[in-house]
Amino acid sequence: MSEAILIDVLPAHQFDQDRLTQYLTGRLPGAEAGMSIKQFQGGQSNPTYLLEIGGKRYVLRKKPPGKLLPSAHMVEREYQVINALGATDVPVPKARLLCEDPEVIGTAFYIMDYVEGRVHTQPLLEAVEQSQREPIYHSMIETMAKLHNVDWKAVGLESYGKAEGYIPRQIKRWSGQFEASRTGDMPAMDHLMAWLPENMPTEDETTIAHGDFRVGNLILHPTEPKVVSILDWELATLGHPLSDLAYCCLPYHLPAGMNGVKGMLGVDLKSMGLPEEKQVLDWYCQYTGRSEIPNWNFFVAFSLFRLAAIVQGVYHRALQGNASNADALEVGKRAGLLAERGWEIAQGK
Repeated sequence: MSEAILIDVLPAHQFDQDRLTQYLTGRLPGAEAGMSIKQFQGGQSNPTYLLEIGGKRYVLRKKPPGKLLPSAHMVEREYQVINALGATDVPVPKARLLCEDPEVIGTAFYIMDYVEGRVHTQPLLEAVEQSQREPIYHSMIETMAKLHNVDWKAVGLESYGKAEGYIPRQIKRWSGQFEASRTGDMPAMDHLMAWLPENMPTEDETTIAHGDFRVGNLILHPTEPKVVSILDWELATLGHPLSDLAYCCLPYHLPAGMNGVKGMLGVDLKSMGLPEEKQVLDWYCQYTGRSEIPNWNFFVAFSLFRLAAIVQGVYHRALQGNASNADALEVGKRAGLLAERGWEIAQGK
C-alpha cells in the first residue's frame, strides 16, 4: 500500500503557525487548542500540508513562496472547483475554507478534509495486487467521465473559464510559459509550437477539464479498487475533455523503465493485468455516450507539449531554488524527452 509521504515542513515553506492557529480559531472546531503540521512530499507545485486539529485531519494547500509566473498556482481556483463539485457525484474532498489574505501565512491558501485511502503514482500499479489493476483503471475512467458529464453551468462554474477556444488558448499559454522558463535549445518543442496551431481540430467541446488527470492524482479506497477522491486541481478550467483523456493516456506513449518517466511502452500489459489504451478509450466512450474519439494523435501530441512546458517550468523554478520538491532538478531534464516524443506522435510515428 502506498501512503502519502509526510516530512517536516521544508525550510523554504515554513510559515507562522501561531498566526494560522489564530485565524482558524472559530473557523474550524478545536483550532484554539493548536495543531500539528507536516508537509506532503511529492508534487511539484503548490506546497501541501497535513493539519491535525481537534482529532480531525485536514489538508492545507498554499501558493509557493517567491516570484511566480503569471496565472500559475491559483489556489483560489482549486477551492472554487472543489467546492462546486461537492454537490455532484464527482468524488472530491469537502472544501472547508479559503483565505485570500496573504497576511495570515504569507500567501493565499485553502483547507479541505483529508481523505483516507491509497495513492499510487506509477501507472503500472506494481504495488497493487494484479486483480485490482484493471478495475482501478476502469474506475479512473468512469470517474473522469463523471467529471466531464457535470453540467458546469448548473454548479455555478460559468465564470471558471472561457467556454470555447481552450486548445488555442492552451497552446498560446504553454508556449508563453515555456519561453518564460526556457533554459536552452529544444528543437522538438519549437516544432510542436509551430505544428499544434496549424493542426487544431475544428470542432470544439467544453466540459470541466481537470488538467492533470492521472492515476497519481487519485485517492483509491483503502482496500477496494475504486477512486474515492480526485486531487490536485490547480490546472483545472473549462476546457476540452479529450485533453484530459489524452493526458491520462500518456503512459501508453512513453517508455517504461526510464528513470522518472512514468511510461508503459514496451511492457506486456496483458500479463500485468492492465488494459490496453483502446480499452480505456472504449470505457470513456461508454460512460460519456460518445461514438468515437477523433483527432487522437493531435490530443496526445498536445498533452506531451503541455507536460514538457510544465516540467520545464519546474526545472526553471528549481534553478531559482524555490521548487517544492527536492528532486525538481532531475525532473527538469525530462522536458526535452517529452517534447521529442510529442513531435514524433505529431508526425504519426
